[in-house]
Amino acid sequence: MMEAIGLEPVDAITVSTLVDNLTDSLLTDEGPAKRPSMAASPRLPARLFVGGDTDDALGAEHGFAALVTISKGGRETRVLFDAGRTPDGLVENMRRLDLSPRDLDIIVLSHGHWDHVTGMDGLVGRLGRTSMPVLIHPEFWTRRRLAFPGRDAVELPTTSKQALQGAGFEIVEQRQPSFLLDGSLLVTGEVDRTTEFERGFPGHEAHVHGAWQPDPLILDDQALVALVRGRGLVVLTGCGHSGIVNIVRYAQKLSGVRKVHAVIGGFHLTGPLFEPVIPAVRDA
Repeated sequence: MMEAIGLEPVDAITVSTLVDNLTDSLLTDEGPAKRPSMAASPRLPARLFVGGDTDDALGAEHGFAALVTISKGGRETRVLFDAGRTPDGLVENMRRLDLSPRDLDIIVLSHGHWDHVTGMDGLVGRLGRTSMPVLIHPEFWTRRRLAFPGRDAVELPTTSKQALQGAGFEIVEQRQPSFLLDGSLLVTGEVDRTTEFERGFPGHEAHVHGAWQPDPLILDDQALVALVRGRGLVVLTGCGHSGIVNIVRYAQKLSGVRKVHAVIGGFHLTGPLFEPVIPAVRDA
């Protein structure tokens, strides 16, 4: 049995959602969640309107990206967690929020699916050649497809290792748990699958040894974990393919901390394949 590997507490963590499936300009602040107001949006030329412009609102897409700002000892470190689905969605939302890609310190990609990676293309355009570290699981590069009964199989875009390295990024592959920021941020690596009801992604396949094979578990799926002093664990997921309960329990096991303050990110619990699992997740 793996012993707890410890996690240095941080003073604060701020998670800024940069890409998500939904945008709603009418939502107001709620508890710790702060939302940009429509009045504060940058302006966008629009010739058909009186005044010639409109608000340049945040864009939504099928994908995820977040800026994770860790505060400890008077110092802030900025981690990009995932990059969204389109080349420009991430960088355009960063512009709208007055955030600069050049202020990023490190990038962690939760897994290899294109809807969490494609925004890296836009980052290259803004950063130019960079030596910024990118942390991934070794199976990140695996070819994948969706093969549902009665439908044509659809191969998903696969990231080119050569292209990413060619842009200057420092690729760090790690299957096991690893620490960032002097032990203050944990990358889970491959997550233990312990629940009976979280069985992965039916119809998901990987191209291994020259053939397509069932790949429901998506083993490269990993999460970020921080321990906020006096509050508890903050767990950030990209897609949650490992199962959100599996991920939280693994974070508790690795850190030796039971108290969970927040779980943020993708849970992958929508649609007929996954919604039946929600009651078991809620009760866990």
